Amino acid sequence: MISPTASVSKLADIEQSTRGTSVEIGDGTVIDAFVKIKPVGGAGDVRIGAGTYINSGCVIYSGNGVTIGDNVLVAANCTLASTNHEFRSRDRLIFQQGFMPSRGGIVVEDDVWIGANSVLVDGAVIRRGAVVGAGSVVVGELEAYGVFVGVPARLVRRRT
Repeated sequence: MISPTASVSKLADIEQSTRGTSVEIGDGTVIDAFVKIKPVGGAGDVRIGAGTYINSGCVIYSGNGVTIGDNVLVAANCTLASTNHEFRSRDRLIFQQGFMPSRGGIVVEDDVWIGANSVLVDGAVIRRGAVVGAGSVVVGELEAYGVFVGVPARLVRRRT
């Protein structure tokens, strides 16, 4: 369900699920051109809150679920991949092994800024008010009101 007050670019690509997962986009949210939302890799839903801005070139894979809060800024070319391919067996091709068990999907709380070219993987949790620097990889939980950078993202200071 897309709120009637949301602005979704005609150049965005929000695919329909073949497994019944849903995409919800809140009031006043902006989905810019060339954003891709793809239901793949699990039965999770994508929920984007109110007043959020998803910038050009971002890709969101539903996988084990993606929840983005209110008033979140996601800069250009970010990837939110809430699923992981299984790869442990050498006797089978990777694409034949399916997906790993869920690590809880991705949760981004309210008032977060995610810098350009960042990657969030299954199990990533970004608490309220956090900032993720450009090019960072989020693999676990980031505390509220912290500023994080790097691969993997690590705390470098706190918002005052």
